[in-house]
Amino acid sequence: MAEDTFQQIHEIGFKRLIDKFKTHTGTEHPAVRRGIGDDASVIVHEEASAICTTTEVFLEGVHFDLTYTPFNYLGYKIVTAAVSDILAMNALPEQVLIGLAIPNKYSVQMMEDLYRGVDAACRDYGIQLTGGDTTASHQLLSVSVTATGAAPADKLIYRDGAQLGDIVCVTGDLGSALAGLRVLMREKKAWQESRSESQFQPDLHEYEFAVQKQLVPKARKDLIESIAESDIRPTSLIDVTQGLISELGSVAKSSGLGMEVYSPAVPIALETRRIADEMNEDVDKYAFYGGEDFEMVFTIPEESVEKFKSDFDDFVVIGRMTEKEKQLTINTGEDKSYQLEL
Repeated sequence: MAEDTFQQIHEIGFKRLIDKFKTHTGTEHPAVRRGIGDDASVIVHEEASAICTTTEVFLEGVHFDLTYTPFNYLGYKIVTAAVSDILAMNALPEQVLIGLAIPNKYSVQMMEDLYRGVDAACRDYGIQLTGGDTTASHQLLSVSVTATGAAPADKLIYRDGAQLGDIVCVTGDLGSALAGLRVLMREKKAWQESRSESQFQPDLHEYEFAVQKQLVPKARKDLIESIAESDIRPTSLIDVTQGLISELGSVAKSSGLGMEVYSPAVPIALETRRIADEMNEDVDKYAFYGGEDFEMVFTIPEESVEKFKSDFDDFVVIGRMTEKEKQLTINTGEDKSYQLEL
């Protein structure tokens, strides 16, 4: 490859890289209703039934650190990540498959612990582990998980369905997973600087909420169950894995609209605020840019908000869909706002 044609991935980012993949997808198949570009792919063999599929890859040293991540927690988290994508289509997960590339430095018992975590997550979400693949790795542990789920084709919710004037909502609280990660990273650094040969066992009791959100997150199956029981359906839906700003941008861009978000309305737990203060960091950045919260962002017609609140109350309103030219506008509530490119 000529030197002048070598472009590093960080110059464009993964979202634009994935956009390039969309031009290399083989032969179009009539059963594929949705391919690259949403939380999961969709195949419809019969008009009344749709199968959703998604895959997640986790690489040691990039997506997890085994210094402070027990294997059983890792197993639980990888299932949660894949299940969350299926739920974000308004579908219910049914099965997962696990692929492992294992270096020699890890034992049979360690891998059994990982699968105990997988089993616990599968039981919590009511799904089955049905297979996968295992191979050797020279140095790093790599884990992939593929999940499939099903829904009536006309019940699926995509990220591109938001309408002008729709209200933007988010479940739970945001930024807590990043807060937990910051605590774990701080304790690891302190341990390394102490040059201690003893086992790494910091006292994390006062940080339990955030650390649990980082190590053992839960997918929002309860939202999907409430949608099924309600006569109101969101117009768009996406899970928060890459950070709130990234997910809001995906909804707005896919829907061909702009969005205005009221930053004071973004839900942040008191524990998350306390950790940000300890770190002398901006808690809003935790909420806006921290990933792996696995909460759900959805849009809904304004007239349906109060009715849906009676069906499912663990969400708050954070914004509104606007004309496209307004792009993604962050309103600080202090007569100040700034715009982000979509």
